[in-house]
Amino acid sequence: MTYGLDSTMLLLILFCIITEAGREVCFKLASATEQGNPYLHPWTLTGIVFWAVELVAWTYVLTRVPLSIAFPLMASSYAVVSIVSAFVLKEQIGIRHSIGVALVSGGVICVGVSGL
Repeated sequence: MTYGLDSTMLLLILFCIITEAGREVCFKLASATEQGNPYLHPWTLTGIVFWAVELVAWTYVLTRVPLSIAFPLMASSYAVVSIVSAFVLKEQIGIRHSIGVALVSGGVICVGVSGL
């Protein structure tokens, strides 16, 4: 197993973060619908596709990068989901929320730099 991050693995982890954020937004959009069954809504099915794609990519990442480095980097998905929620879903982000996202992001940077 490689114990450092190369640019390919960083890009693949970024891809996993984006698909995770896409999945969460799709599930939120499906749950907000007032028509029919939210479990069979097209947004739910799209979220499941994002989930499956992420599963394959994430499993590949874990064959190449130690879990102790890869998993903390995935925590940046919390920040990405918050940002996407603000822009796409028009959710409000307060100052404490912003500080929390900044702290998580700082931790992700520390872990990412230590893995290089």
